[in-house]
Amino acid sequence: MSKEEQALQAVIFDLDGVITDTAKYHYEAWKQLAEELGIPFDREFNEQLKGIDRMASLEKILGQLPDGGTSFTLEHKQELTARKNGNYQQLIQAVDESEILPGILELFHELKQAGVPIGLASASRNAETLLRQLKVESYFDAVVDPASVARGKPAPDIFLRAAEELGADPRYCVGVEDAEAGVQAIKSAGMFAVGVGDAEILSNADYVVPDTSKLSLAVIRQHVAAR
Repeated sequence: MSKEEQALQAVIFDLDGVITDTAKYHYEAWKQLAEELGIPFDREFNEQLKGIDRMASLEKILGQLPDGGTSFTLEHKQELTARKNGNYQQLIQAVDESEILPGILELFHELKQAGVPIGLASASRNAETLLRQLKVESYFDAVVDPASVARGKPAPDIFLRAAEELGADPRYCVGVEDAEAGVQAIKSAGMFAVGVGDAEILSNADYVVPDTSKLSLAVIRQHVAAR
């Protein structure tokens, strides 16, 4: 076994913006809810919600109200996040394998052929539904439900749980993310962070590609071995 092979025990992916781009559906679902509450919501504000969980996203939206959302009880907030999720679930019914991002299926094939376990660490509670609709669930050796960890991203909990389920040492795992909060979670977990997107925004990542088509097992291994 080469040094490069020893250095890589598992690859753990985020879902939104890495495997498929469901960001547009999250945007529409949050926008619908915000408009019902009379809160302004645009794509610029939506960028603040990337990589964080549903309740944290709602808190940011309610934070725009004059009282900062303090008048909302926990029960009311839970009702609002459930309503947003209902909006989102309706929107994603049409998602299929045609929406897998470029290069991802090829990377999955490479990882499987090389015997490298694959995990999912997504803040989305609809992750398993989306994996089934994309017809890629068979590639995954571990899918971590965000409800099973104490803290969401940028805390490292979800990536650490995925590594544990894969039987991998976090020091020899690679995390792939498109959000700043996700990259922070990967780094806090002691893993090698691959960022997908704007190198300036993802400056804390160990290696950044502009889009998923530039991802390959060979290149990831080279960067991991060189760290």
